[in-house]
Amino acid sequence: MQANTHRISLEDSSMSSQLASFHYGAPGTGKKVYIQAALHADEVPPMLVAQFLRKELDALDAAGKIRGEIILVPAANPIGLAQAIHGAPFGRFDLSTGTNFNRAYKHVAEDLKTSLAGLLGPDADANVALIRAHARDSVATWEPKTDADTLKKILLQMAIDADIVLDLHCDNEAVLHIYAGTPLADAVAPLSALMQAHSVLLALEAGGEPFDEACSRLWWDLAAHFGPDYPIPPACLSTTVELRGERDVNYQLAEGDARALLAFLAHAGVLDMPLPALPAPLCEPTPLGGVEPIAAPHAGVLVFLKNLGEKVAAGDAIADLVDPVSGRTTTLRCSVDGVFFARTAHRHLLRGMAVGKIAGPVAYRAGKLLSQ
Repeated sequence: MQANTHRISLEDSSMSSQLASFHYGAPGTGKKVYIQAALHADEVPPMLVAQFLRKELDALDAAGKIRGEIILVPAANPIGLAQAIHGAPFGRFDLSTGTNFNRAYKHVAEDLKTSLAGLLGPDADANVALIRAHARDSVATWEPKTDADTLKKILLQMAIDADIVLDLHCDNEAVLHIYAGTPLADAVAPLSALMQAHSVLLALEAGGEPFDEACSRLWWDLAAHFGPDYPIPPACLSTTVELRGERDVNYQLAEGDARALLAFLAHAGVLDMPLPALPAPLCEPTPLGGVEPIAAPHAGVLVFLKNLGEKVAAGDAIADLVDPVSGRTTTLRCSVDGVFFARTAHRHLLRGMAVGKIAGPVAYRAGKLLSQ
């Protein structure tokens, strides 16, 4: 194992920060896997999972059981980890710019549409190798203007040419769920089964240029651009894995999640370890455009009537919103069938605040499909 330290701060920055990455196996000997935890730095469960992953990867590496290369970044956002507002951690947005740390990554496909012109051929494997080389070059030309963009470039440089990218997050309160590109539905199925995900949300483009799409969407964008004469497979299985809610921080969950992730890598041929049987999945993939966000129509005390993970039908009551002065109660109902997979941890809301999300089977929304 090799531990690397990456300097983030610009020369004239008022602060100093650095990123740690841990590199296992041997590059070029098999698949490349990139795993990062807590890009939103106040999402703590992934960082604990990363500790269990590191312990197991240390042992597997020492035993020569890693077939390829694995990069682990156990705390992907040291800038966000240093941020607080009135004593509360604040790691989702960069306080200096207001930008979400999981948005605005470079979409290298735009560069590659030009740089690859006339170079691709009928051999898919050769095309994949060429695209990865050009993708690395494209990321290298990114000129960051802020520390946050410097961090994004460092992370993307490590991940852009990977076969598998696992971006570990969590929601406010949630059951485990996964985001992935629509062309990756079959490839992500073993991960969904092993992690026992309650929802797998698929989109060709979620909007906002999140990290996982920066690694995966280039493949189907380039395939559409160059056409069938130049075969380009979806060569990067890049996913965002939401490890339940912010308060789901305990050793039992973290160890179980780490073992499920390692089992997935074993099934992918990256780890030489016994293959556990794939359990029955808890869900079928649904479109991200089918997610119904429920918002508070007025201020009030929030009382949930459904539990996370429950299957609901259109018209079901999800929560009551109670005005603490008048006692006026508004029952909030979903308008789609689906799974109640995420909700707010707050119990007093202002008008317009998020209440929860239902994963429905039919897409009806377009545009920017992710929350801010």
